[in-house]
This record gives sequence, C-alpha cells and structure tokens, in this order.
Amino acid sequence: MPKPDVRIVQLTGPVFDSLALGDLAGATAAGPVPLTAYLAGPDRRGLWRRRAEQVASDPGSAAWVTGIIWDRQRLLAVGTAGYHGPPDTAGMVEIGYAVDPAYRRRGYARAALESLLARAAKEPLVHTVRVTISPDNTASYRLASQYGFVRVGEQWDDEDGLEIIYETPANHL
Repeated sequence: MPKPDVRIVQLTGPVFDSLALGDLAGATAAGPVPLTAYLAGPDRRGLWRRRAEQVASDPGSAAWVTGIIWDRQRLLAVGTAGYHGPPDTAGMVEIGYAVDPAYRRRGYARAALESLLARAAKEPLVHTVRVTISPDNTASYRLASQYGFVRVGEQWDDEDGLEIIYETPANHL
C-alpha cells in the first residue's frame, strides 16, 4: 500500500468551539475542510474543549495545537494530529495523534507523525519532541519507537490514566 499523502490542517477557535459541542455541521461550515462524525463524536469532545479554551486564552497557539489529518488524494479527514501547544521554555513540544477507526492500519498515523516530526525539526525553538502512550497501546508504541522515541518516565492523566512518556531530539535540519 502506498504511503498516504497527508497534511495537518490547522483549525480556528470557531471550529474548536463547534466540535466541543459536537456540532459537526457548524464545525464543517466554519472550517477549512469537510469533517466527519468521528471528529465531532463524544470521544473527541474533551480534546476539542481543551483546545477551544487554549486558543481563546492564547490565540497564537492555534498554529500549534491539534488539527485534522487530511488525506490530500482522497480529500478526506481521517483523524487528528498536532502538538499540545507551542514549545515550552525548555524547547519541548508534545504531540498527539488519533486516526478514525474506519481508517486505521493504512499508514495515516505514520504519515501524521512524520509530518509533526518534520515541522519540529524545522522549528528553531523546538529541541525535544514528546509523546505519551497508554501502556496497552502497543501499536502506537511500536510506531514511536521506530522514530527514536525512548522512555523517559510515566505520568497519570486524569482523562487517559497511566501514560508512558517517550521523547526524542527534534533533530534540526
């Protein structure tokens, strides 16, 4: 199967607000690309609420936070990917990605991860890329380990439970 041609489409405050409410029609009308029911579903609303609040308090973070994994060939939204925010004072960014179950095992997570890593490598303020993964998410761990991520610790997340923390240098070009 050929590698999908994806880009991460950034969203705006109004799109985040609509998705946080589960308003697919409003989010699609306000957004740059057509969205899917998965993106406005109940499992994604917590993410969108956090991003809506984040962008409302720091509009500049919209260029960094979660966007849509857009398949350029199929003209289709297949998941979410982005950073949790701009680089922190130590130059660390944390990434996150999720692929709609209907489109998993087609290379979209890998393509999104590569896109996020490529951007981090070009950003002079980014020195470290972090990802946190549930201990039972072996697919995500296998993917991250192929890109030099190593375990540096663990944390408890109130929404996701125990997470293992992995980091890799940003490898500036």
